[in-house]
Amino acid sequence: MQDQSQSVLANGPDSTDISHSETLRAQVCSSSELAFLMEAHDGLSAAIAERAGFKGLWASGLSIACSLGYRDANEASWSQLVDVVERIVDSSRLPVLVDGDGGFGNFNNARLLARKLRQRGAAGVALEDSCFPKINSFVGDRHPLADVDEFSCLLRAVKDTVADDLILVARIEALIAGHGMDEAISRAHAYADAGADAILIHSRRTAADEILAFARAWQNRLPIVIVPTRYYQTPVSAYRKARISTVIWANHSMRAAMAAMRQVCGRIIAEENTASIEPEIATLDEVFELLRYNELARAEERYLPELRC
Repeated sequence: MQDQSQSVLANGPDSTDISHSETLRAQVCSSSELAFLMEAHDGLSAAIAERAGFKGLWASGLSIACSLGYRDANEASWSQLVDVVERIVDSSRLPVLVDGDGGFGNFNNARLLARKLRQRGAAGVALEDSCFPKINSFVGDRHPLADVDEFSCLLRAVKDTVADDLILVARIEALIAGHGMDEAISRAHAYADAGADAILIHSRRTAADEILAFARAWQNRLPIVIVPTRYYQTPVSAYRKARISTVIWANHSMRAAMAAMRQVCGRIIAEENTASIEPEIATLDEVFELLRYNELARAEERYLPELRC
């Protein structure tokens, strides 16, 4: 039997019979089974999430910005985002839903972003109705929202550009910006009419009451995607009961890495050696195994025969 990692490297991520966009559509657009997407911000986090058993990835704008040393305020450019997404796509066999912020400008910027993401192998893009430049949803209060008609036209332009090659998720910031449920529902209807495949509804509350109320009012017109970063204590059973389609764990690998690196750096500077931390961190052999160094060795045997004098 051919080694699976060798097959991916030889044939590329699009060599399967079912495309990544079709796989993601089956996850995000299903109301019968709750799907989970795990955050990835680089190739390493993507490979780890796949190894853990996740079936799809969320290319987080916050986490990618942090990994590049930027704030989540459109300081990283769309081209930098696209480059990171390419590494995420190449490092796993999983479909990737990309956090496209507000599209990095008007309809033209958004459709350019979508076209480039499709070229790099992304399976979907989520676009939010915030004003450019955006700021992270949890920073500050009463964020201004994009005009409904203008954002609907932006969504329509993206859909006309990539059709069904990318899943289009419309992210509504009305609740998190304090504009209320009626505004959120009104925007959801407009974005559905504009061609969105799913609605991502966001909330800053520590309980899921707003999210569940939205689900009841929305009545499953389109699949609902949620991001329980603040209301993480809500049991998953509540989402299944509400017929939520997809849960995104949006920034946890980045935050875990940040905490671990901070601890290790602090201990090394204090102890001036690494003896005490070596049992607690990944071994080099684990690094080599995760990134398939064995495939490289096999390829060298096949493609780099020993030169004979």
